[in-house]
Amino acid sequence: MRRLLVTGGAGFIGSHFVEASLDGSEHEARDVERVVVLDALTYAGKREHLAAVAQDPRLVFVHGDVCDRGLLERLFGEHGLDAVVHLAAESHVDRSIEDGAPFVRTNVVGTFTLLDVAREAWAAKAGARRFVHVSTDEVYGALGATGRFDESSRYAPSSPYAASKAAGDHFARAYFVTYGLPVIVTHSCNNLGARQTPEKLVPLFVRNAIAGAPLPLYGEGKQVRDWIAVEDHVRGLWRALAMGRPGETYDFGGGCELENREVATRIADAVDAALGREPGTSRRLVTPVAERPGHDFRYALDAGKARRELGWAPQVGFEEALGRVVAEWASRR
Repeated sequence: MRRLLVTGGAGFIGSHFVEASLDGSEHEARDVERVVVLDALTYAGKREHLAAVAQDPRLVFVHGDVCDRGLLERLFGEHGLDAVVHLAAESHVDRSIEDGAPFVRTNVVGTFTLLDVAREAWAAKAGARRFVHVSTDEVYGALGATGRFDESSRYAPSSPYAASKAAGDHFARAYFVTYGLPVIVTHSCNNLGARQTPEKLVPLFVRNAIAGAPLPLYGEGKQVRDWIAVEDHVRGLWRALAMGRPGETYDFGGGCELENREVATRIADAVDAALGREPGTSRRLVTPVAERPGHDFRYALDAGKARRELGWAPQVGFEEALGRVVAEWASRR
């Protein structure tokens, strides 16, 4: 995969993927000749996220919309793209509850447009190509106290965000079945790491704890989430791109299930340690707030297929990844 299009490449996960594609940290990326980043630079995407690789001559940045068919056709034509990693998405559940329209536009219409342009651009052309469609564990809905989702689990999205991502997944699969487009779908659990938009739970709580502001915890905080370091997710995406079988789905679970209240406690303690505060100081900032509508109880992914077929396993622990987030926000004081 020598010429890549990375949509949403200036966002949280996208910028880490672009870095790994250009800095030599991923063995599978050794032959990369060009990385075209397409990003609309909304609230989550920032050019400075790509500062570490901004001077690399293989990087081409394009400010644009994944729904812009004419722009996509031009990019495929000008750059001879042979791989797509589709990360562009509206991804914040609370925003989707307030207004689902942008989620339908980007996550459904944008995904459809990109799939259709790739289909036309690659029709009847020789050579290996891949289209990795990056999705979320939330398409599966909620788990009970036991068990894990796997690639055969039934879709049951609970939020407008999850429903829009599920629709994109279905379009991706349909384009493989109907047209033979070499699509691979991936799902991951909750990511954590540097450069995440501050409205997400971990950076929000870290930022607030540093400032001495409340850590707004939904309800009793008993919801359980599986966590993965963004670097591990990126390694999984590169493995899927290089080694995954078209038409297949791969789930990347971190194997680190924590209740939200435990996450809040760990964040509070990590901030206190980093700032030299008396232990327990930031725990007092945890503040229950009204429960979110449709709040799923538990997510967890079985990563067995990714381990078997891709040789992938998470390597970065929760505390290590959290430490990087705390250091990032502490440096901004």
